[in-house]
Amino acid sequence: MAIWDAESFDRFERTGWSGRADAYRAGFGRVTSHLVEPLLDAAGVGPGSRVLDAGCGPGPVAAAALRRGAKVTAVDASPEMAALAGRSHPGLDVRIALLDELPFADGGFNAVVGNFVINHLGDPAAGLAEIRRVLAPGGRLALTAWEKEAMRATALFGEAVAESGVPRPADVPAAGPFLAGAEGPDRPAAFFRLLSGAGFTAPDVETVRWLHRVDPAQWWTDVVTGTPLTGAVISRLDPEGQRAVRRIYDRKVAAHAVGDGFVALPAVALLASATRPA
Repeated sequence: MAIWDAESFDRFERTGWSGRADAYRAGFGRVTSHLVEPLLDAAGVGPGSRVLDAGCGPGPVAAAALRRGAKVTAVDASPEMAALAGRSHPGLDVRIALLDELPFADGGFNAVVGNFVINHLGDPAAGLAEIRRVLAPGGRLALTAWEKEAMRATALFGEAVAESGVPRPADVPAAGPFLAGAEGPDRPAAFFRLLSGAGFTAPDVETVRWLHRVDPAQWWTDVVTGTPLTGAVISRLDPEGQRAVRRIYDRKVAAHAVGDGFVALPAVALLASATRPA
């Protein structure tokens, strides 16, 4: 059995965002933004909250927290994403940092939020330990993560690659370790156990469903140019391989057509929250 290399996975994730930040904000970031406000609600963010936005990307969660009157610090492992967040939201305190090596004192925040970041970590438990450390006693954590196969908006890309038979680049990870082995209805419970095991109390995991309405050709571009794993797999294929994957994608995405050239793709995520014990 191969030994999981969390450091290599994290290195790929950091470098994989290079050249993708603007494309992510304009495309894939639109679907992640659906949970910005619910995420802040789950963490109890309001006026005067000391908030850490972990894995801030272009900064939509941090910006929304600022609008609520919170004092916000944002971090991202990607220098390109951190720079984009800083340019997009002047005055935001943005830093480059790894989630499992946060440059902050113990107990400095009373809320930590992470919108679709926990699934990008090579060692989710180490990330949760750092979040617990920087949270003040009684502080709130809120995290989101995709629901794999149920998240049809992205799952159909992986299925198209697999069905096409094109070779997958050897240096591109298939997936991270987050909730590995937990499928379907077991995943919320596995997320619950992960939070409990990290020392958080009163964990809650909610499944959130919505439809992402988009032009299917635009969605292809959004995912290929604006995501690190799927984008790396498809963009590295030769033209024939890309055409093979695209044909299967077109067939699969057509099942979600809603007229006027658009599709409504099922998006499914887990919204988890918990408290650092006092």
